[in-house]
Amino acid sequence: LLFSATFPPEVEKLTAQTLKNPKRISVGISRPAHTVTHALFPVARHLKTRLLLALLKQTRTDSVLIFTRTRHRAHRLAQQIAREGYKVTSLHSDRTQGQRQSALAGFKSGHYQVMVATDIAARGLDVEGISHVINFDMPATSDDYIHRIGRTGRAERTGDAFTLVTPDDKDMVRALEKI
Repeated sequence: LLFSATFPPEVEKLTAQTLKNPKRISVGISRPAHTVTHALFPVARHLKTRLLLALLKQTRTDSVLIFTRTRHRAHRLAQQIAREGYKVTSLHSDRTQGQRQSALAGFKSGHYQVMVATDIAARGLDVEGISHVINFDMPATSDDYIHRIGRTGRAERTGDAFTLVTPDDKDMVRALEKI
C-alpha cells in the first residue's frame, strides 16, 4: 500500500513501473488541510529575516517549524533566530543522521521552540502540536506547499501557515490560490 497527500507524476510513473495491476483510491482532492489558516506576507527579499523575527515575537512560539529552500539558509537562519533568544535547531541534509535525530527529538519534546528545516522535513515528519509552519522561502510546487503546511493542523487540530512572499513568487502565489 502507498499513502500520500499528493500523487505527483513521478510517483505515478514509479508505481506503474513497479506494481502489477495497481489500484488507486483517491479521497478528495490534493489541497491543504481545512484546519489550517493561511496568511501571505508580502516582503522585499532583503527584509525577510526582519519580518520573520517580528512574526516570531508576535506569535506563540511553543512549536514553530520554518521552511527554507537551502540547507545553508536553514543553518544561517537558525543561528540568527538563536541570537534573538529562541531555543532553535535545524534539520537539513548537511547534518549527520545522529544530529538529525537529536534535532527532531529535541523539537518533539519541546526542548526546542523552533526548528528551521529544508523540505527534508516536509514529508513524513510526525510531530504533535506544531502550531505554526512558516515558509521563509516559497516552496517549489503547490504539492510541496501542501506537504509543508500539513505539519500543522494535524488530527483535527488548528494551525497557522505563514508564507513570506517576494515579488519573484507571484506565479506560485497564483498556483496556491487555485488550490
